[in-house]
Amino acid sequence: MEYRKEIDGLRALAVLPVIFFHAGFDIFSGGFVGVDIFFVISGYLITTIIINEMSSNNFSLINFYERRARRILPALFFVMLLSIPFAWFWLTPSDLEGFGKSLIAVSTFSSNILFWRESGYFGAVSELKPLLHTWSLAVEEQYYIIFPLFLMLLWKAKLKLILFSLFFIFLLSLTLAHWSSFNYPIASFYLLPTRGWELLIGVFIAFYLKDNKFFKSSKLNESLSLFGFGLIVYSIFYFNESTPFPSLYALIPTLGTGILILTAVPNTLMNRFLGLSPIVGVGLISYSAYLWHQPILAFARHRFFDETPKLMTLLLILGSFILAYVSWRWVEKPFRNKKITTRKTIFIFSFAGIIFFSLVGGIFINLNGAPERVNFSTELQQSFERPSVENCFDFSFDEINLDNFQEREWGCFLGEKKESIDYIFFGDSHSLSLKDRISSIAKERRINVFYAGLSSCLPFQGIYMELRGNCNLLNKMILTIAKRDNVKGLVLSAKWALYLSGDYSGSEGILISENRDGPFLNENRSSAFTNTFHKTIKEFNNLKIPLHIISQPPLQYRTAESSYFKVAKNFGNIKDFSVKKKDFERLESFSHKLFAHNSDKITYHHILELFCNDNYCEFGNEKYSYYYDDDHLSILGSHKLNLLLEQIFENNS
Repeated sequence: MEYRKEIDGLRALAVLPVIFFHAGFDIFSGGFVGVDIFFVISGYLITTIIINEMSSNNFSLINFYERRARRILPALFFVMLLSIPFAWFWLTPSDLEGFGKSLIAVSTFSSNILFWRESGYFGAVSELKPLLHTWSLAVEEQYYIIFPLFLMLLWKAKLKLILFSLFFIFLLSLTLAHWSSFNYPIASFYLLPTRGWELLIGVFIAFYLKDNKFFKSSKLNESLSLFGFGLIVYSIFYFNESTPFPSLYALIPTLGTGILILTAVPNTLMNRFLGLSPIVGVGLISYSAYLWHQPILAFARHRFFDETPKLMTLLLILGSFILAYVSWRWVEKPFRNKKITTRKTIFIFSFAGIIFFSLVGGIFINLNGAPERVNFSTELQQSFERPSVENCFDFSFDEINLDNFQEREWGCFLGEKKESIDYIFFGDSHSLSLKDRISSIAKERRINVFYAGLSSCLPFQGIYMELRGNCNLLNKMILTIAKRDNVKGLVLSAKWALYLSGDYSGSEGILISENRDGPFLNENRSSAFTNTFHKTIKEFNNLKIPLHIISQPPLQYRTAESSYFKVAKNFGNIKDFSVKKKDFERLESFSHKLFAHNSDKITYHHILELFCNDNYCEFGNEKYSYYYDDDHLSILGSHKLNLLLEQIFENNS
């Protein structure tokens, strides 16, 4: 295959936006599309090699996998190996256990599946995962397993049948990608079935160029290559985390990449630009640069905790490229040279690496993240435990009929066991943190409190959630019980900011709407929140049922366990890692103002001062944590609301 230096230049155009996006530079809001550029390039290059060899009856599956192993595994294993000691010293037990899982997943070419099941791609939690970026390698590796076998099966058939089959798969994958980007966005982002069409764009170009030359018209090549470059630039700077991806929007950078491969031929402006020595140089080390940048940025965030200053971030990026050159020069090149590294050596090395990293990952998991690395007291360690769920929370709705149901089939009763219900306690996962405390108070006061909760469900009448179709039904069920039993009060607890402004990282959180079918858009959040809040007030005021709303505890920057780990490592003290009061006040400002403004119709319990002084909202004290993660109160932390809860649940019988 003839070397095209502009392809290496295109690799540089792919890797730089990804790195700056992960580094937190807002101007590169769509920098994640660099991965899509890589997919198209990979589809083109791999297919070109395969069909050229098949045409000359020279294709060997073992040779193909040997080349892939030489290209991918040595640099990957080098980065993983050097990441292990930093993970041991700097990651919390839960993070180290997660790192162990990722070592196994990367080694078995399934990290995209692991990260799909764990979390999304955007946001503070994901950016702390050192091997998050390997999801794209897993997608390519899975493609490398399937695609050559597919071509081998169909190669004897007519070219039209091969292309028709590939085009059918392309349309199926693109349709699935667009649909799932709105319905199952995390799965859509990570998995091969919704990414395959991007690789197939490169495949189609490879088939076209096998029997056809580049366009002869210099004007056509010039204009199309500039257009393709423009599509990529547009997506890098104008896409953001809220862009549904990889939906039809992903056609913009991928088609732009395909157009560049087809038309950035010699004598065009784009060919000269992409062929510049510095750009080609970045492209040559782009794979190693991609491998290094995420662990370096993630470990820096773990070590320094808060957002790293921009100057330090730029130095970390520079360090990524220095290490990338080292990897390329002394790891990638020797392993790709068959005179230095034989086939037998590369396969032994590959299998040994897979076994080694799987064993290390298994050890980290078996040790539960090795909590003995820090001397946490039993009381502190126990304060990170989550409250029991029982039948109170995230229960099944499958067989519940709104017109004929028994609340004993779902939810639970806290306190005195009797037929009538005195109070209803309802909310999302924040409410679960208060369950045990309310249960104790209810028993003391001999009252019956019905409790039901659902993750990521805003407890307002008439609301619809993007990811929780049963939330609207649960709200209706709560209203039905309140009407029937004429309860003495309804108490709502939720992570209110989740439905308005997300978190400090700019992550949007859960999208909401007043309509079943949406639209679920960021700009509709405040109106949907406000309107359904007023609808809830109206419903319960008409029933003359007092409505109590508890504000959310201050959202911390990181999990409490992470913070205590940093304190134990002498990286700082509790105050250093606690959220600044002004930051949380900004986050909850909308809900706070709305609830306070309607205090003549509801009883609003603002709990900020229970956790904050003038400057900071601490995540715990020397003995125990107030949180079991970054925003949910621990069982011990819920005791800070004792007086407030006792005032709410008065025995008026």
